[in-house]
Amino acid sequence: MAARVDSVPELFGSACAGDRAALARLLSLVERGGDQGREVSRLAHPLSGNGYLVGLTGAPGAGKSTLTSAVIGHLRAQGISVAVLAIDPSSPFTGGAILGDRVRMQDHATDPGVFIRSMASRGHLGGLSLATPEAARLLDAIGRPWTLIETVGVGQVEVEIAGKADTTVVVVNPGWGDSVQANKAGLMEIADIFVINKADRMGVDETRRDLEQMLELSDLGASAWRPPILPVVATTGEGVDEFWSAVLAHRATIEASGELARRRKYRLGEELRQIVTRRLELRARQLATGEKWERLKADVADHLLDPWTAADEMLDGIGG
Repeated sequence: MAARVDSVPELFGSACAGDRAALARLLSLVERGGDQGREVSRLAHPLSGNGYLVGLTGAPGAGKSTLTSAVIGHLRAQGISVAVLAIDPSSPFTGGAILGDRVRMQDHATDPGVFIRSMASRGHLGGLSLATPEAARLLDAIGRPWTLIETVGVGQVEVEIAGKADTTVVVVNPGWGDSVQANKAGLMEIADIFVINKADRMGVDETRRDLEQMLELSDLGASAWRPPILPVVATTGEGVDEFWSAVLAHRATIEASGELARRRKYRLGEELRQIVTRRLELRARQLATGEKWERLKADVADHLLDPWTAADEMLDGIGG
């Protein structure tokens, strides 16, 4: 007897009712893209807007996964459900995530109030694919009040997380680089909260002082929020309560000021722009075949036509 193949609306209804397997299948459709992925987005979008996204970023080895695990424990102790999107490096062979969710956070893997999903960055520059905001929206739509997005940590381009989260947390360690490198990475501009993880090591005071000095030099504008700098030892849970209190305080501040609504509007606009860009890119690739393509390539190779003029000719009608 053939296995039943559920439609996307059926899967969505099951996921909203708490079916974890249905949710996992929907997230797979989102990652895969295509017509079914778009159908998931159409169903999720009208129901989204109630959940809250917290992004955790920082250099590899800063302890983001350990901090995420500690936050999960803190929320679950209060009976609050939570979802995690762990953005992993893409496998160069399959395109899938290299690190698995149970490897990251084994203590919470069987908790029904926790849903953890590893997602592949798929080589995207900032470690975040277009599927990430779609996945976060789906988790929001089915009723998860909090979603943590943990980035892979890829150096200076990790600042992209700021465009995907409501509250952005930058995780550093004692002895964390000099101020020039920090400013180059753009961390001053994106951080809503700084966490000095592994604060049981030497150098916490120096790191705090460096961050404070850089904040003094940064233009915070008319913002009512000054990023706090919080010591945490994620392996023991020390400082996690204070850290989460800061997240709640930041949320309350940006909700009251209207900044949260502005951030979300901007985020959706950027997502729309990226989708349009991706669709145009796909159409351009489809155009780059056939007799006309071969003729233009030959003309460029023979120096009868420059590449820009050839591209213009190739792209004529792409909007049709």
